[in-house]
Amino acid sequence: MKRVELLTGEELIIRRARPADAAQIIAYVEQVSGETDHLTFGRSEFGVTLEQETRFIEAVSKADNQLMICALLENSVVGLLNFAGGTRPRTRHTGEFGVSVLQEHWRKGIATELIAYLLQWARDTGIIRKINLRVRAGHTAAIRLYEKFGFVYQGRITREICINGKFYDVLNLGLEID
Repeated sequence: MKRVELLTGEELIIRRARPADAAQIIAYVEQVSGETDHLTFGRSEFGVTLEQETRFIEAVSKADNQLMICALLENSVVGLLNFAGGTRPRTRHTGEFGVSVLQEHWRKGIATELIAYLLQWARDTGIIRKINLRVRAGHTAAIRLYEKFGFVYQGRITREICINGKFYDVLNLGLEID
């Protein structure tokens, strides 16, 4: 667990997700997915039951190359980061993460703190050697944040996301952990 004082003076707690958080995480995902078109799913598209989310959190907590962390303000989830490491011996050293923050808490440094936690965890594992992410092209604030941490452009996937009949490209970024 990590405690951070935000620029707003609020105390942010970052900790691993627990099975007991499943209902709050589902509610969080439902809210955040309706606030932005920068995610790979929209409102009501998550489609995960309480039982499925509970099992998922349990599985992640047992894996040595996976991580799910929550950012909490006053015991409410306001940000989430999930890192999924490879499942086979040849790919278990690498993985991909996604991060989100509720819109009312943007620009407080929450995503920065979640990514910093991920990178420290990755270095501490001795397993993770490469972190990947995908970001919608044109999402300049996110791209700048990732680049601040040293992530570099590694490719573009055209027409990866379709929202209301309009296609968007996705950029692949990566960071080697050595």
